[in-house]
Amino acid sequence: MSAKRQNALLVLVGLLTGLSLSIGHGVFAEREAETAASLPVEELRTFSDVFGRIKNDYVEDVEDKVLLENAVRGMLSGLDPHSSYLDQEQFKELQVGTSGEFGGLGIEVGMEDGFVKVIAPIDDTPAQRAGVEAGDLIIRLDDTPVKGLSLNDAVKIMRGKPGTTLRLTIVREGVEQPLKIDIKRDIIKVKSVKQRMLADDFGYVRISQFQSKTAENMVDAVAELRKEAGGPLKGLVLDLRNNPGGVLNGAVAVSDAFLKKGLIVYTEGRVNDSKLRFNATPDDILDNAPLVVLVNQGSASASEIVSGALQDHRRAIIVGNQTFGKGSVQTILPLSNGTAVKLTTARYFTPSGRSIQAEGIKPDIELEQVRVSAADGSFEPIKEADLSGHLSNGNGDGNKKSDGEGSDEKESLAQTDYQLYEALNLLKGLSLQREQMR
Repeated sequence: MSAKRQNALLVLVGLLTGLSLSIGHGVFAEREAETAASLPVEELRTFSDVFGRIKNDYVEDVEDKVLLENAVRGMLSGLDPHSSYLDQEQFKELQVGTSGEFGGLGIEVGMEDGFVKVIAPIDDTPAQRAGVEAGDLIIRLDDTPVKGLSLNDAVKIMRGKPGTTLRLTIVREGVEQPLKIDIKRDIIKVKSVKQRMLADDFGYVRISQFQSKTAENMVDAVAELRKEAGGPLKGLVLDLRNNPGGVLNGAVAVSDAFLKKGLIVYTEGRVNDSKLRFNATPDDILDNAPLVVLVNQGSASASEIVSGALQDHRRAIIVGNQTFGKGSVQTILPLSNGTAVKLTTARYFTPSGRSIQAEGIKPDIELEQVRVSAADGSFEPIKEADLSGHLSNGNGDGNKKSDGEGSDEKESLAQTDYQLYEALNLLKGLSLQREQMR
C-alpha cells in the first residue's frame, strides 16, 4: 500500500476513533477492545485504495476536501431517499423553507428509481398553475438529464433567480408521451391555511403544508368560520390533499385541536431521543361536530400523521385516495463547520400501532377525483305540478323551492371538485344523524 493511501486510511480510522472518544472517556475505556475489533478493516482498506486511485489516476486533480465531502454525500444518500448531507447553502435554504417563504418552482419532491418524483405541487405556486401533478416523474431539467443527479443537485437546478424559466420534462401515468412544461421561477410564499364556508354552516379548511404556526392559523380559521356562521359549525371538511408534510409539531397540534384525549402519534428508533410519544389535551375546537378529512396520493408525512390519528380515534372519516406512505422521521444534525446532516432516525406509528412507512393511510371511503359534466338539460321531465288540474300543495305556494338557494353553487362544486362535493354530502348526512340522535 502506498504512503498516500496509508495516510488516507489512518485519517479515516482516526475520525472513527474520534467519534468513539466523544462518547466519553469512561465508556470508551470499557469498550476500546470491542470497538477496535468491530472496525470494518477490509472495507476501510477498500475505501483507502479507491481514494488513492482517484488521487493518482483520475484525469484531473481533485482536492481531498471534495473527495471526502462526496464520500459523505454518497454514504448518506445510499441509506434511503430522505437522508442527505446539507452544505452551508442547503442548510440555510432548509431553515428558510420551514418558515414559509423561499425561491423556486413550488414543488415538494423526492427520488424514485433515479428520477425526481413530485410528491405534491404547493398551492398557489408556479408549478401548480403550470399543471404539475402529484406522482409526476421529472426526467429532465432543461437539457440536463435527471438520471445520475442527487436530489440536492436536482433541487439546486430547480431553484434560481425569480423570473427565469425552467423546462421540466415529465413522465405521467396514463400519458403516452413525456410532457414538456415551462415554469417561471418565483418567490414561493406559502400560506399554509385557507378557509371558506361551503353551505348551510358547513366549513372548509385547506392545509397545504405544515409549518411552525399552522395549528395556530387553523384555529383562527375555524374561529372565522364560526363567526361567519353565527354560531357552531355543523361540520368541517379538512383538506390535506397534495400536502407533502412539514413540521412534526404542527401535525401534532392540528390533530390535538380535534381530539380530547389519547395518543396522537409515536416514533421508534434506535436511540432513546428518537422514541417519542405525543398525547392530546382536553379540547375540541368543533365541539365534536362531524369532520371529514380529504387525502390523496400527494398527502405525505405530517398529513398522514393527522389522518392516521383522527382515523384511529374515529374522530373523522377519511375520504379520497391512499396516501403517499412517508412514515420516517428526519432529524437535522448541525455540524461544526456550518453544514448539517439530515438523517432518518425513526419511524412514525399511528395510535393503534400502524406503521405509515411505505404503506400510507387507506381512506375509510375511497373516492377518485373524477370530472363531472352537467347533463343535457334540453328535456325537462314531467312532474305532478305540470299536469292539468293538479291539486294544490295545501301548505301555500307549491312552486317555491325549499332548497333552491345555492343550487348553482352545488352544481359548480360537483363539476370543479367532485371529492369535495361528496365530502360535503357526507357531512350533511352525518349532521342529520347527529341531530336525530339528540
